[in-house]
Amino acid sequence: MAPPHFLLVTFPGQGHINPSLQFAKRLVRVGAHVTFATAIRAHLRMAESKSPPEGLSFASFSDGYDEGVKEGQDIEVYMDDLKRRGSETLSDLIASNLENGRRLLRVFYTTVLPWVADVARSHGIPSTLVWIQPATVLDFYYYYFHGYGDLIRSTGDNPSLPIQLPGLPPLMASDIPSFCNSKDEYNFTLPLFQRHFEILLEEANPRVLANTFDALEPDAIRAIDKFKVIGIGPLIPSAFLDGQDPSDTSFGGDLFKSSSGYIEWLDMKPKASVIYLSFGSISVLSKPQKEEMARALVEAGRPFLWVIRTSGKEERDEDRLSCEEELENLGMIVPWCSQVEVLSHHSVGCFVTHCGWNSTSESLVCGVPVVAFPQWGDQQTNAKLVTDVWRTGVKVTPNEQGLVESDEMRRCLELVMGDEMRRNAQKFRDLAREAVKEGGSSDKNLRAFVDEVREASE
Repeated sequence: MAPPHFLLVTFPGQGHINPSLQFAKRLVRVGAHVTFATAIRAHLRMAESKSPPEGLSFASFSDGYDEGVKEGQDIEVYMDDLKRRGSETLSDLIASNLENGRRLLRVFYTTVLPWVADVARSHGIPSTLVWIQPATVLDFYYYYFHGYGDLIRSTGDNPSLPIQLPGLPPLMASDIPSFCNSKDEYNFTLPLFQRHFEILLEEANPRVLANTFDALEPDAIRAIDKFKVIGIGPLIPSAFLDGQDPSDTSFGGDLFKSSSGYIEWLDMKPKASVIYLSFGSISVLSKPQKEEMARALVEAGRPFLWVIRTSGKEERDEDRLSCEEELENLGMIVPWCSQVEVLSHHSVGCFVTHCGWNSTSESLVCGVPVVAFPQWGDQQTNAKLVTDVWRTGVKVTPNEQGLVESDEMRRCLELVMGDEMRRNAQKFRDLAREAVKEGGSSDKNLRAFVDEVREASE
């Protein structure tokens, strides 16, 4: 019997591509063939990496920005163009597969691409949403659009008022996704989330595959009775989950490769001694915030590895940190690193992170406690889970100007370098690895879903 053929469509951002690639490889591992599709410019970057494993192939569609999105591009305009142009070119891609006798059993699509479901439906193909954020955030958006929107919006007038939603931990205004704030520049994404739910509730048996696992969010996974949330995560390269597939680190991990000797540097440091700092592929800290961070690191006196992305422009004197010499004596600043490789290194003692879901999942899988430094989007909610639900980290408290001062930073660093949070982090590391191994909850969930799809098509 030929393996089932699936199409997986993802947004062309690194934070979406990385977990999507891991999901594609999980599908291949359970006996499927997967065509992985994203916008042309991201597809070209991926084509430069190692050849994909057997059973996985790449395809692309045009979002109208094949040469890349220009700096300063209006993101709302881009999303409109992505939907309009992407719908046309993705439809052509599906039609081409069908004309060539390649039957697609299902189309999978990731967060913020609800229009993909409409394209699939126009070709008579069922589709499934792959939610790449935690189930708690999925539930929160559902409640926002189904009976609790006024309550959530009212907390803007009283930020100390807790928001109690069924199956979720008590939330404050500072814990909810920033997109719900009408002043947030990404507020325009709310209709995309609303459309996700409209599509789900039109289905006879609505299900969402989520980048989480049963033991991590047991209540959130079962909170909504209108659709079923199926935990299939964490979507992390298997090399860091079972130690049996080192080739995973060279394909389907981060797409931007660079070596600057940081692993050799880490090799020379004592166990759990290094502070690792990184804020993802989008978040940028202000110069005053970087100065406070640098001062905290110098005062802490511990070795550190700090990822500061370069802008591509020549560095100006005013961009340089005032305590560069002291920093150089203590640690290492790099423009990029393989994050899971760093987090899984024995010398890393804590992770200062923006709490994007990929980074949060990676910290859990590697058993590294975190200092949560959320910036926007779902990061506030992820930080809440880290600090108050799983207790694997602490969240920084900014001053009235929104700046996290060096003393506060140092306080948080000392807390997470202690034993209690490390024990909690290691507990979730073991649970995460248990979930994805053969016979674990996420492995069984995905196999059952694929079997069901296969049987329904016969």
